[in-house]
Amino acid sequence: MHDEFLCHVTAYGMCGGRRVGVPLGTYRAPTLALALWWMRDRALWIAERLDPQPENPSFPPNAVVPVAATVPDVPSMLRDWSTDGMQQELVAEELAAGNLVRIATNDDTTEYELLAESVDAVRMQRIVQRITAPAA
Repeated sequence: MHDEFLCHVTAYGMCGGRRVGVPLGTYRAPTLALALWWMRDRALWIAERLDPQPENPSFPPNAVVPVAATVPDVPSMLRDWSTDGMQQELVAEELAAGNLVRIATNDDTTEYELLAESVDAVRMQRIVQRITAPAA
């Protein structure tokens, strides 16, 4: 069983003709349950910021407008993933097995990525790389 998990959230877009990533958060979770909670929480955090309520008094009139129907609905995808018990089970199984988990979705300008991996698995990979590296 893997005891600690490193979780990241990143947004990727194009700038000056190059793909750039903007870190949106990192969390070192001491348990599998907290890693899953943090990933769900961040997915909802992104969804709420991408899909604000137009009637919110914090926004000036006409500041929030609907996007075209052809644009992928990232907020709904993230909300659906965070509330899908079957998806959460799959993520939990992968993380418990020591596998990297990547949840990604995108709209017409940005890709949103949630990553989680076992700290123990990362350590083991580094050790194996050192052991198998040829001596100079």
